[in-house]
Amino acid sequence: MDIEVIDSPKGKLSRCILDAGMRITSVSDFLDLLVNCPTDTVVINKESLTEGFFDLKSGIAGEFLQKVSNYRRRLIVLGDYRGMSSKAFRDFIHESNQTGKVIFTEDLQQAIELLT
Repeated sequence: MDIEVIDSPKGKLSRCILDAGMRITSVSDFLDLLVNCPTDTVVINKESLTEGFFDLKSGIAGEFLQKVSNYRRRLIVLGDYRGMSSKAFRDFIHESNQTGKVIFTEDLQQAIELLT
């Protein structure tokens, strides 16, 4: 995993880039990511997450976001969400973006603006 630290108007961000083919598939993987990133805000690509994350019934998204809250971090998940067929997940994205702690967007600059 490569980590790039980015200065932004809302503080430093850690952009974590996983090696090709690697995915965050468990709470343990996600926790490793959180503790290895040197800033309070972690940026990952949507493709880095297991498909189960996007199925709210699996509980994976809830567990990941609970870790973000417990460790007082912020999370940005970059990707294209326009094709999401699940209304529940689209609603989840909307609600998450409103809080400013977990942001789902295609554009890093827009994500930074949404951070609290």
